[in-house]
Amino acid sequence: MRLPLCAILILFLVSCGSPSDREATITVPEESVTQDESSVTPPSTADAPTSDDSVRIVFLGDSITAGYGLNTGSAFPALVGMQLADAGYTVRVIDAGISGDTSSGGLNRVEWLLQERVDILVLELGGNDGLRGIDLSLTKSNLGGIIDKTRQAWTDAEIVLVGMEVPPNLGHEYTTQFASMYPEVAASHGVKLIPFIGEGFGAITHLLQNDGIHPTAEGHRIIAERVLATLEPLVSSLQP
Repeated sequence: MRLPLCAILILFLVSCGSPSDREATITVPEESVTQDESSVTPPSTADAPTSDDSVRIVFLGDSITAGYGLNTGSAFPALVGMQLADAGYTVRVIDAGISGDTSSGGLNRVEWLLQERVDILVLELGGNDGLRGIDLSLTKSNLGGIIDKTRQAWTDAEIVLVGMEVPPNLGHEYTTQFASMYPEVAASHGVKLIPFIGEGFGAITHLLQNDGIHPTAEGHRIIAERVLATLEPLVSSLQP
């Protein structure tokens, strides 16, 4: 029986052609490719063109960001990069998604990702915390810590937090507090918030893989559209 997509607390991460002189590249950090994601094959970017005026977007997340069960080019971060390039922007997408990652894991590795410039950070973590019943105060602190570290390293970076939901079997109080945690973190740290972008997936089975959890390629296309609505204005304001 399929579980609703919110059962994993989701979301939260190509070189491509464009009719203009703009370009989009995607980088998959070596540490982001794990054994349980053997079906994800990162593209080579050794010969990909780069530009000093490209907008660098880092997607820090879990298996959804990593495109579990799909090739990297079908995951929503790559799709967002392609659509931005088609719209005439020069962007570089860094897909830093790791299956099973928690907010603590993200906090531990964010400094490594911040060694290179970050113009926009899309933060999609906390879902696995909820599934494990981790104290929400710790998750909240970790998300805030990632935001703070990013701003310390790159003062002008734009940060986008992706909201999540947990299944009702965890209890009404926990699920309610979990959902409200993301708007609270966004407001207290002054960052953009994308509402739960897996909304409605559980009722549409072809948007989920056979595990009833991870989005299909079509599901990722819908997610990309929802993320793009928030990202495009930010990219537009940063593009020279």
